[in-house]
Amino acid sequence: MAECRFQLLGPVQLFDGDVAVPIGGPGVRGLLALLALKPGKVVGLDEIIDALWGHDPPATARTIVHGNVSHLRRILRDIDGPSIVTTPPGYRLAVEPDRVDVHRARGLLDRASEATPEVAAALLAEALALWQGPALGGVPDSLRAPELEDLRLAVHGARVDADLDLGRHAELIVELSPIVRADPLAERTAGQLMRALYHAGRRGDALELYRTVSRATLRTLGVEPGAELRWLHERVLNADLPELSRESSHLRAELSRESAVLDERGQPISQLPAAVPSLAGRADELAWLDGLVTRAEAGETTIAIVTGTAGVGKSTLVVWWAHRIAARFPDGVLFASLRGFDPHHPPLEPAELLTQFLLGLGVETAKIPELLHERVALYRSLIAGRRMLVLLDDARTAEQVRPLLPPSARTMTVVTSRSRLDGLAVSNAAKQRVLGTLAPEDAVRLIEELAGPAGHNHTLARLCGYLPLALRIAGARLSASPQRTAEELVDELGNERTRLAGLQVDGADDSVRAAFDVSFRGLPGEIAETFLQLGAVPGVMVGPHLMAAVAQVPVVEARRRLRALAAHNLIAETARDVFAPHDLVWLYLRELAEQELGEKERDEAIGWAVRYYQAAADRARRRLGHVADPLDYTGVLAEEAMPALTGFAEAQDWFAREWPNLLAALDAAFSAGRHDDVWRLARIGHSYRVACPLLDEWSRMADLGVAAAEAAGDVAGQCWLRLARCEIALTFELPGAGLADARRALELSAGSSDARLVTSVDLHLGRALSRRGEHQKAIDRLARAIAEAPDVTLRGQALSSCAQAEKRAGRLPDAIAHQLAGLAIDRSLGDDDRVVVSLDKLAELSLRAGDLEAAERHVWEAIDLAISREFAAREGALRLTLGRVLRAKGDLDGAREQLALSVRIYERVHPKLVGEVRAELAELQ
Repeated sequence: MAECRFQLLGPVQLFDGDVAVPIGGPGVRGLLALLALKPGKVVGLDEIIDALWGHDPPATARTIVHGNVSHLRRILRDIDGPSIVTTPPGYRLAVEPDRVDVHRARGLLDRASEATPEVAAALLAEALALWQGPALGGVPDSLRAPELEDLRLAVHGARVDADLDLGRHAELIVELSPIVRADPLAERTAGQLMRALYHAGRRGDALELYRTVSRATLRTLGVEPGAELRWLHERVLNADLPELSRESSHLRAELSRESAVLDERGQPISQLPAAVPSLAGRADELAWLDGLVTRAEAGETTIAIVTGTAGVGKSTLVVWWAHRIAARFPDGVLFASLRGFDPHHPPLEPAELLTQFLLGLGVETAKIPELLHERVALYRSLIAGRRMLVLLDDARTAEQVRPLLPPSARTMTVVTSRSRLDGLAVSNAAKQRVLGTLAPEDAVRLIEELAGPAGHNHTLARLCGYLPLALRIAGARLSASPQRTAEELVDELGNERTRLAGLQVDGADDSVRAAFDVSFRGLPGEIAETFLQLGAVPGVMVGPHLMAAVAQVPVVEARRRLRALAAHNLIAETARDVFAPHDLVWLYLRELAEQELGEKERDEAIGWAVRYYQAAADRARRRLGHVADPLDYTGVLAEEAMPALTGFAEAQDWFAREWPNLLAALDAAFSAGRHDDVWRLARIGHSYRVACPLLDEWSRMADLGVAAAEAAGDVAGQCWLRLARCEIALTFELPGAGLADARRALELSAGSSDARLVTSVDLHLGRALSRRGEHQKAIDRLARAIAEAPDVTLRGQALSSCAQAEKRAGRLPDAIAHQLAGLAIDRSLGDDDRVVVSLDKLAELSLRAGDLEAAERHVWEAIDLAISREFAAREGALRLTLGRVLRAKGDLDGAREQLALSVRIYERVHPKLVGEVRAELAELQ
């Protein structure tokens, strides 16, 4: 079978083997590129919109993206390629990274770094051959990935070094000369060309090249070339330039003697603290820092900010990296801890930090100026023009950092902070990187470095939330107490009530809780108050609208406060207006709310959260289709306090994103005894699961709703939630098919004046009787529902249900007539979910009646609509219907293909129904 692969290094293309597969215009290419750049990872819908349209997306941007995703899914299915999985808050391309040329190039570069020159040259040449033109060709102009050019430069530079080691000087002169002529400021390439010229016996040309580069840097940048190029120049002048393979052992020492800031032993100054023996993971972050070093060496002013939540390993990463990279800064390394978040000491003032640096740079104590601006001036004059690395660890604010920023473009500054120092990005063009938790396999490796391999380490890593501080504590506890087993620690951490207590060693200061507490205690008043309220909100994520309801502030103010918390890295904005804390921060939040908020305050927070979800979910379900029950929360909240949800796609996205929170709100409200709120919210959420069925979550919600309605003594609530359970049984063909719930609803609704409830009971009871084979009873009950339906929506549903009962009774002409009448109503209402269901049923009826052309026409129309609306469960049923139609037409290959697609879909959404489809597929093999 041909291998599907993705080209991003050139015009964006999809290949099936060596055959290019047409995929569409710039928007589709851009979408494919975004997904392929992060194989196996979720790319948020908002991130996609920002990348494809910048700051001015059209009103229909979400709909366009949904349509393009469906288009790509069809193309990938046609070539048996990888799938695009809907994973809130966006999409994930389920593909191996080596099928994407970008990641293949990175892998080749990594392998080459550990290979012999001969092997490295071949690997890097293979990597360079992956570039088929400018990267990301044919995508919208707003989509940029500058890191791909950095990758190309890194691959090319490494390949040239390998060729120099192999003595391929003549070939390199031909290759590099036009590059340096076009860009004489590219000092690394110029240095490589100087080496090639010298070793090819063209020493004079190498010296002339240096003069050309020197004139260009003086004219353009106002400085001499970098220390490495000056060192090369001196070696060429003295005719003692060694081969590259021997050069590296002498180069740094020579550079140090030439221009380094020396300590009392005559060595370049290095204030770095000790580093951990090895670093788990962080390959992407290390590559990012290495890329910034290359920019600094090229003469760019380079300031890097590594930010992230407490305990994520910012200082560990930067110090380890600095030890590895120190040789590329021959004038030395300065380091200072700014104590921005030290629980025992105030943050260091810039004046104190400058004193530390000036003493390190050799200034006598008596000669250190008293005034801050004079210390700044002296510090900057001492390091001006030098190639140094300055590490500023644990900064609190941008103002604390600014006086310490070197003036030299050849000195690189790296800052770590728990807060995003956006001010430095604005005023000093600083590059920021938010440090996340470790990948699972790297997290396990970190534990194993401390405690050795064990079968429970994967579980321990997960319970630690892959947070490096927590992982180190867990590893230290295991290694320090041989009598403690991993199973015991897993049991301790597995309990959410004791997990934070278990992540502590050597006193209260050395704990995850203490690290978070320092961050919380440093928050401004109203931001700290919002953080506390967040601890009382049920769920694992929050948006501005929910926070506005709980905090009783305008949405714009809630958004500002949430973004302030994100700037302090206590929560993360995972997509636009979607904020979530790390798992351990979430536990800390819960503890904090219990300790510092009263019971009344916590109960009010739950109440406001449930009220918000009732109103917002009711708005969302009305965008999905027409509603049968009488619950109506229109107008409960002000318009500006509600999400817009202008159409079907936005409503579906809202439900998918908010579903975990909605379930959490139900659980919290039930525990708080808010039974009336629970059954109402459960019934509203039921409307979404009718359109997007998922058995376990749907069943749990309906069961909770029935229990709440019974606890509240609300008869109508019991009826509506029992009908919801009946719907689940009918949808998933569960034993009994919901007949018991339908009959109980009939008993409870006896004498009810609510015509909608009475008709809904008749409708569900008729469907359940039909599934039991009691055809005439079913048809009579459904005929009554058709005749007495109080509105066109219920009448359409009754017509469709009656058609199914008549089909089972063998009355095909009547069934087709009723189904066509039901379809007409569904179309008039614009209810796409009902239209898909009606078309599927009409296709089945046409198949039974022998009208195969009509059957195929109906089912294809339904499939196209299901794909565009992402009705995954519906699509699985439709593929099964289409397979049966094609089998009846004699197209066995087509039938096999459709049944196989149905199996794949059912494995995700209807696992209990997979066996039936597999059995039909086996008959065709």
